[in-house]
Amino acid sequence: MITAIYPGSFDPITYGHLDIIKRAARVFDKLVVGVLHNQSKKPLFTVEEKVSMIREVTADLPNVEVIPFDGLLVDFSDQIGATVIVRGIRAVSDFESELMMAQTNKQLNDKVETMFFATSAEYSFISSSTVKEVASFGGDFSRFLPEPIYQKVCDKYK
Repeated sequence: MITAIYPGSFDPITYGHLDIIKRAARVFDKLVVGVLHNQSKKPLFTVEEKVSMIREVTADLPNVEVIPFDGLLVDFSDQIGATVIVRGIRAVSDFESELMMAQTNKQLNDKVETMFFATSAEYSFISSSTVKEVASFGGDFSRFLPEPIYQKVCDKYK
């Protein structure tokens, strides 16, 4: 049984994230969506809110589990028995930083491999940061998020 982890801050979860989750869930026996408590960012949602939202939009995926974590990803991977780290690549610009992160993780824990998933073209421009920026200016970002997440973001910006 192969367990993979898809880590991120998911603030908020977008259709791009959901695309990677659904595709990775088809490849691996178990996929853990690891919601990082990132102290260097000022999030829109709490970790608990993000976990709840991701669970809501992945409820139809029986092999997906959502777990919050902090600290090193490779340590968390060991704790949950994950041997693969899933990372999404939207554009060539993502690849350089993701490759460096994958190489660092491999140095820290040589039992964990990183697999890159190219984001589907229709979602390649979407990021949580973009969603928050458009929302903060009152723009229409409904096409970027699942409906229940869209409503929660709207509520934050009221």
